[in-house]
Amino acid sequence: MKGLILCAGKGTRLQPFSNIKPKGLLPVANKPLIYYGIEKLVELGINEIGIVIRPNLHTMFMEEVGNGERWDVNITYIFQVNPLGISDAVKFSESFIDNEPFILLLGDNLITQDLHELCHAITQDNHDAAILLRKVANPKAFGIAEVNKDRIIGLEEKPSEPKSDLAVLGSYAFKSSIFKAVHAIQPSARGEYEITDAIQWLIHQQYSVTYQMTAKNFSDVGTMEGWLEANRWMLQLMDDEGLLPSPIEHHPGNTFIPPVCIDPSAELINCVIGPYVTIGPNVRLESCTLENSILLEYAILNPNHYPMTNSIISPQSVFVQKDGGTGK
Repeated sequence: MKGLILCAGKGTRLQPFSNIKPKGLLPVANKPLIYYGIEKLVELGINEIGIVIRPNLHTMFMEEVGNGERWDVNITYIFQVNPLGISDAVKFSESFIDNEPFILLLGDNLITQDLHELCHAITQDNHDAAILLRKVANPKAFGIAEVNKDRIIGLEEKPSEPKSDLAVLGSYAFKSSIFKAVHAIQPSARGEYEITDAIQWLIHQQYSVTYQMTAKNFSDVGTMEGWLEANRWMLQLMDDEGLLPSPIEHHPGNTFIPPVCIDPSAELINCVIGPYVTIGPNVRLESCTLENSILLEYAILNPNHYPMTNSIISPQSVFVQKDGGTGK
């Protein structure tokens, strides 16, 4: 079985941050988002992973992800020049997949659910496709599945009148029959080749499509709110599991309200940090009060105790406040 992670989207809702780095390389709890997806695939014993990117991003991905050595896997970069939807990205991966079953992950989605059941639906139970689903309160914002027992019988992309509250979370398992589907469908009204349309084609052609339910945390890191939400629950999860080192050793003289994740290279003076704050490498802070925020590398803040919350500070930003004035 192979793995495929899609990272060719332009991330327009995350600008200006996605102008500096693609969504898949933006950090959650000081780790690039795509690392979490790679780790999910490694948990399944997958060691051949394709990553779909735009050609101009290749150097950046090589610098931050490389060829997979750190996970003992082989990573192949697949180029999608003009992102035209998930099914379009899958088309570009056909030669890499080479008729093997595969797990497909969206590079801007963060999930905690173990995917072994999704994998087994294809490799052991002989289904043609399997999708991760979760009940949501706002089904109009998602691709929505209609199910009958263990089968999916219909899919709709962001329906105005949802037939269920079961959202498609961006984690899939497929046999190679999905390539027949992605070549058969037409662009949607928004001009993209939708994966929901491809899976619906499989259903119409009497292929077996099943699902795995989850109630665990997930986030679509496609907006500022989604990014902060993902950072928040990932920090809480890591703290609950004892995976967050205490910041006191590297940053004495400050007050920390956990959970927080602070790079050892950051410099903090007389600050109150937390909860739910991630501070990246080489950040410099003085007399700051921060809550529910993400500070990217080389940011400099000195706001004289002015509290900041629900904020994302871009790399190399300078924020200084003195005598009531502000500057950036």
